[in-house]
Amino acid sequence: MSLFTSAERPGAASVPAPSSGSAPRKRARFHTLTVEDVRPLTDDAVEVTFTVPADLADEYDHLPGQYVALRTTLEGAEVRRSYSLCRAPEHRADGKPTRLSVAVKRDEGGLFSTWAQTGLHPGFQIDVMSPQGTFTSALPDLDHRHVVGIAAGSGITPLMALAHTVLSRSETSRFTLLYTNRSTLDVMFLEDLADLKDRYPTRLTLHHVLSREQRTAPVLSGRIDEEKLRTILRVLIDPADVDEWFLCGPLSLVDLCREVLADVGVAREHIRFELFTTGEEPLRTARPVEVHKGEKTVRIEVNLDGVSSTVESPVDAHESVLNAALRVRPDAPFACAGGVCGTCRARVVEGSVTMTENYALEPDELARGYVLTCQSHPTSDRLVVDYDV
Repeated sequence: MSLFTSAERPGAASVPAPSSGSAPRKRARFHTLTVEDVRPLTDDAVEVTFTVPADLADEYDHLPGQYVALRTTLEGAEVRRSYSLCRAPEHRADGKPTRLSVAVKRDEGGLFSTWAQTGLHPGFQIDVMSPQGTFTSALPDLDHRHVVGIAAGSGITPLMALAHTVLSRSETSRFTLLYTNRSTLDVMFLEDLADLKDRYPTRLTLHHVLSREQRTAPVLSGRIDEEKLRTILRVLIDPADVDEWFLCGPLSLVDLCREVLADVGVAREHIRFELFTTGEEPLRTARPVEVHKGEKTVRIEVNLDGVSSTVESPVDAHESVLNAALRVRPDAPFACAGGVCGTCRARVVEGSVTMTENYALEPDELARGYVLTCQSHPTSDRLVVDYDV
């Protein structure tokens, strides 16, 4: 299942605030990587590992919790999907990364995820975007810190990397994982979690909640609703004892957790979250738009990689800035096109826009004029956006 990163922001889902521990934003660029391994996780999920060549190591340096986009051509059209990195960074002796791993869970009717179960194999080459996202820890150090992750299904993916990092970088840190699935057979990384528990028996706490399978403890059986979550926070996880929260799953679960955590006194800045795709069909290529003579248009200027390109966008077409940009710059960066991953971020240099959704930009970025071009629609006669700033 595709995942797109986000965290706490006023009025929208979002990504964690930048800090000394967060990765600076880099321009998203694709490079062709080779599949090193494909490992089954469940009947409908696989872990795909890519080799990172030495000459591209700097491009793929990353922090636990970030994601990459994969790009290929299926059924004659370009397809992009974003997946969180599921392994803590592995480095060579020179400190450069050696490989990247993502977990792909098959969606019912999902074009890319279905193909990934059979079409990806060792030796296959595919375009992989440089790591993006700020679903990363904002803690300056991990000594004596307690981090909690709440995940559903494939939402475990970034939390695997985060849990490993939190536990391995300090001898006094703790990590608690509340992980919900339908049944035991649906639990991704089941053996990996058991191995991690064996390695850190006193500092890693695992709570598996199964919605369609009876557990010994009633609180760990059934779907997580508000009553169950409040019980969990009362008897299993004391919010007052937690330094940082990571939430990863569908919007319904994430919203529930945010609301309940806020109600029990958890500060917004201590919550990070990542959303599943909203269910909209991701953008593949620019939607065709025709400009007719005499039609009122908006003139959009796009600055990308030091080159300025201009396109006319009909006002009545209600075209997004990204769609317009792709008509003259097919290399304009994007991944989800749903307002949650932040890959299409650019700065408005001149003119104005309105954004339909924002699940990826921090308040300080908005104040500095940054927008998500996939969700932005011009409200001025002329608009200049800069991807390079």
